[in-house]
Amino acid sequence: MAALLKWLMLIMGIACAAIGAYHLVLGIDSIPGETTAGATVDSRERFYNAIFLGFGLAWVWAARQSPIPAWAVRWLAGIFLLGGLGRLLSLVVHGTPHWFQVPLTVLELVLPPVFFWLATADERAQNRTSASTR
Repeated sequence: MAALLKWLMLIMGIACAAIGAYHLVLGIDSIPGETTAGATVDSRERFYNAIFLGFGLAWVWAARQSPIPAWAVRWLAGIFLLGGLGRLLSLVVHGTPHWFQVPLTVLELVLPPVFFWLATADERAQNRTSASTR
């Protein structure tokens, strides 16, 4: 379970950082189904994605700790879940988005409970190892 947690966190971090960098560089042109926006919307898109890039780097940082701190996993997963809830709110207020946003919403709602479940895996594994060497 500890290895699964580490690999899922690394994949999550690399994916978020890559997506953030992609959107940061391309701005509004990176959004499926959107063709025009003013400078304000493009600026906001690039700003938020710089933060998303940092969010991905935080996942990678946490995955490289020993043991992986459960509090960090829970915080990062909680933030990701908030993003999914934000998409649901948008769906209720504005209707169905571009089709690509739907599977992203599903991932943002399904993955956090997996991370919440695995959050303490590395700490428990390290505790078992240290207890068996005493």
